[in-house]
Amino acid sequence: MTETQERERTAAAPAGERRSRGISSVEALAAVLVLLVIFRGRLSGLVSGERLQTWTTVFVSVLVQAVPFLVFGVLLSAVIAVFVPRSFWAKALPRHPALAVPAASVAGVVLPGCECGAVPIAGSLIRRGVTPAAALAFLLAAPAINPIVLTATAVAFPGNPEMVVARGLASLAVAVLMGWLWLRLGKTDWIRLPHRPDLDGSKGRAFWAACRHDVVHAGGFLVLGAAAAATINVIVPEAWLQTLASHPVLSVLALAVLAVLLSICSEADAFVAASLSQFSLTSRLVFLVVGPMVDLKLISMQAGVFGRGFALRFAPATFAVAVLAAVVAGVVLL
Repeated sequence: MTETQERERTAAAPAGERRSRGISSVEALAAVLVLLVIFRGRLSGLVSGERLQTWTTVFVSVLVQAVPFLVFGVLLSAVIAVFVPRSFWAKALPRHPALAVPAASVAGVVLPGCECGAVPIAGSLIRRGVTPAAALAFLLAAPAINPIVLTATAVAFPGNPEMVVARGLASLAVAVLMGWLWLRLGKTDWIRLPHRPDLDGSKGRAFWAACRHDVVHAGGFLVLGAAAAATINVIVPEAWLQTLASHPVLSVLALAVLAVLLSICSEADAFVAASLSQFSLTSRLVFLVVGPMVDLKLISMQAGVFGRGFALRFAPATFAVAVLAAVVAGVVLL
């Protein structure tokens, strides 16, 4: 039986037969998150030791605050990837590449989505004739300055509305600067785009395929990021964090590297940053600007979509520009 026949037989199978094939990773992740939220009171009572209780409290609180933004962002990202015509932006953007870059960056404001969805969308834009510089500017801007992310930042930092402005302006500046830098130094042979069959076929199947892909990747990394944030708050001695946080340069570099390592989805990273209260607002702004643009999952996804040579050049340059822009914005606005 061919693969196509197998898929058709599976779709036509009764619901009971399909359920007997097992629970998918998406369903398992959703079940774990729901159970953690429902039974968080009982679980905290079963955990012995003050430090373990603190770890559980931080872990669950980060997930409870972040999951709604993550789910909403994944759904909208799938809608954009499947139902918005791929040729739309090629026609809507200015023909001059230097003008297309800021236009594509601003488009990230009205196109919500996490970085997991922005990478394949940027690849589709390039396939449809959009200049790579504009597509890459959109890739950086969309997960960083869209309304969901900025709203989540405002919720995470209720007493610091300037964090929302600083994050939006710094992220927009990075997207535009990297787009222009690509126009100046980038080469077309650095980008190698593979075919994405999961977005082909019927729109319904493509929509759910995009949702499953983003939930598995973004949701899994969110859980790991929440666990890492809780671990940092519990295991790392307070004196170490205070010493590191008191040094302006070290605190900025530490949170920039931490953003790369944690690989938290942009809809959720503001809540993790808010939990790192030992650090200055500027250091946490660096965390928020770097994370949606350069992290481990993004580097791997960019290598898979655009090619390894592209990722090895694009990620370090983006990291340097993001840190610099965030520091400047922090000094001026915070």
